[in-house]
Amino acid sequence: MSATPPIAVADLAARVGGPPFVSRWFVLDQPRIDAFAVATEDRQFIHVDPVAALATPFGGTIAHGFLTLAMLAAMAEDALPAVVGVALSLNYGFDRVRFVMPVKAGARMRGVFALAEATQRSARQWLTRYETAIEIEGGEKPALVAQWLTMLTTRE
Repeated sequence: MSATPPIAVADLAARVGGPPFVSRWFVLDQPRIDAFAVATEDRQFIHVDPVAALATPFGGTIAHGFLTLAMLAAMAEDALPAVVGVALSLNYGFDRVRFVMPVKAGARMRGVFALAEATQRSARQWLTRYETAIEIEGGEKPALVAQWLTMLTTRE
């Protein structure tokens, strides 16, 4: 649950362009990478074989790009404020995703979410667009950047 104070749906538009919301640090350790490999049946050695991965330019295993992307859900839950009056919030997709840097096994990363757009689509629906980035602790570049869309449906 986010420690950020809740906001009213009517205040979303005023929050556009404001300071970003930042999650806590998450560790992307080898057991999490291995579990993702099993769940997705993507067992490429660069992700799951620490010995073989030593011979790559990364010097060890790295997380799947899609695992990094999937972590946005937990990071958003941690960082974004609850929107008062919203009955349902759905992942509406991404306009752009770029995997900028690999995340080495054991690295800490966090999500940064800047509200770029909040558009009322109907009496009960709002479309939001967040400029997101996943930062790697001590990294010069983010692991990924993306434009993330969500559809909010209010109760009334």
